[in-house]
Amino acid sequence: MVSKKINVAIIDYKMGNMFSVQSACNYVGLNPIITNDKHQILNSDAVILPGVGAFAEAMHHIKELNLTSVIKKFIETNKPFVGVCLGMQLLFTESEEFSNTKGLNLIPGKIKKFCKQNPNGKKIKTPQIGWNQISKTTETQKGTWAQYPLNDIQNKEYMYFVHSFYADPENENVILTKTNYEGIEYCSSIIYKNIFACQFHPEKSAREGLKIYKNLATSLENQTN
Repeated sequence: MVSKKINVAIIDYKMGNMFSVQSACNYVGLNPIITNDKHQILNSDAVILPGVGAFAEAMHHIKELNLTSVIKKFIETNKPFVGVCLGMQLLFTESEEFSNTKGLNLIPGKIKKFCKQNPNGKKIKTPQIGWNQISKTTETQKGTWAQYPLNDIQNKEYMYFVHSFYADPENENVILTKTNYEGIEYCSSIIYKNIFACQFHPEKSAREGLKIYKNLATSLENQTN
């Protein structure tokens, strides 16, 4: 548990798993605030962008609430920023879901749909729902808190996934972990500067997933000491 009050803004854009993320933050001693208020977001010690649902609808809500510039301004502060599931996907340039939809373009790359068949011709069931392994890369570009997100989490640990689309970054150096689903290997988490984002749900991944929120808390506490 952290010894100081550390405020974490969980961005409320009317979509997502905000309350489960809030519970995970509370569990590790953070002070989570569900908000779409510009000043609360910018003055927080860290920000989490959660998300469940359709990419295009999410971007519509973000623009309607004037959150695009707020998110980008916060990231410019170099304080920790976390994207979860759809929240990770929104950071990329665009998504092919339904029709091409522009994202926040903070990380160059595209969100793609799982193919109907794997390379061996086996039919793939989507969405992927359930537990799968995350394999750490060795080419990871170090960010301002790159040593923290997966600290004390073993390579090939199981995390909980629910998704039909995945991120394909232009620069492979941002990839922190990869996951294999039905013979298709894809990016399951990224680290870029002060951004950590994951396709899986740490807050739904039991003890090992909660370590990610604990590592965020540890990082923030170390920064304030």
